[in-house]
Amino acid sequence: MDFWTLERSVWAVLREETRPILLYGMGDGADKILAQFDIYGIRASGVFASDEFVRGHSFHGFQVLKLSEALAQFGEDIVIVIAFASQRPEVLDKMYTLDTNYTVYAPDVPVVPGPVFDEAFVQSQADEMQAAFDLLADEQSRRVFLDTVRFKLSGKLQYLRTSETDKDEAFHSILRPTHTEHFADLGAYTGDTIRELLHYTDGAFASVTALEPDRRSFRKLTGYAQTLVGAIRCEQAGAWSCDTVLRFSDQAGRQSRVSGQGKETQMRALDSVLDGAPCTYLKMDVEGAEYEALQGAEQTIRQHRPKLNLAAYHRSADFFALPLAVHALCSDYRLYLRHHPYVPAWDTNLYAVCP
Repeated sequence: MDFWTLERSVWAVLREETRPILLYGMGDGADKILAQFDIYGIRASGVFASDEFVRGHSFHGFQVLKLSEALAQFGEDIVIVIAFASQRPEVLDKMYTLDTNYTVYAPDVPVVPGPVFDEAFVQSQADEMQAAFDLLADEQSRRVFLDTVRFKLSGKLQYLRTSETDKDEAFHSILRPTHTEHFADLGAYTGDTIRELLHYTDGAFASVTALEPDRRSFRKLTGYAQTLVGAIRCEQAGAWSCDTVLRFSDQAGRQSRVSGQGKETQMRALDSVLDGAPCTYLKMDVEGAEYEALQGAEQTIRQHRPKLNLAAYHRSADFFALPLAVHALCSDYRLYLRHHPYVPAWDTNLYAVCP
């Protein structure tokens, strides 16, 4: 399939725009988008934010406006570029309302530095994308795959909305967790995904092994773990292909990742942590290190065939590269791709189960 023909690149479209282009939002996402604007020769006309965040300040030399102020200055025939991420229903509703009333794009920029998803990238990865597409186990996965390509190319919100499903569908129809799960949580954050799993098992589990490198998140994780009764092991470490020490940008949340700068941090391979102990459910959300974490879990995956719940959105290639990596480790897995409500295409997950 010629995936690069499914949509036109948002960067090319914006480069040709003659209407004012306004960024909605500030912060890391806006920094990345403006950097791409410089590369592609796109000119932003202004920046606006939700009313509650406008305090007379500036961003990249632009005075941050309210939407009403932006409309008064530029008129209503504008192009809005969403420059932040959210899964909060009230924020998504605002985005969708803007999309109804204006021309709106949410350009895809990878969470972790790397190639941007444009036509040239898709053409260079065409064989791998086709191989991953052919491995997917159901029609919904194939729909998500194609709409992910369309969204990442075009930045159009409609492609996220038409293929999204909620977490209940994935847990009830694919993962089907039981009360006897041996859960390995890589990138456990403050315990949110432990809570998520226990929601579907009525609070029951056989064991939990949780890794989290960020020191502030780890403190909250251990505090939560102390409220649970059962075999729980929390370790302040990142997930990697081997036991080693790497520099880690300890900024909490989406900005915490392996980096050339930051604090020296213990990294662990899951195979080393478990040392042969059972694992029936494995979740990875390790801010772009999913491929390395899979390598470090190879023995566990081959021996125990755990259900897999992998974040597949940190890098431009994750949604097709990770299915190929799992298949290479264990060809028995049935592979499912799901996108849960989020703008941009975050919370796009690979779920994998053995028959």
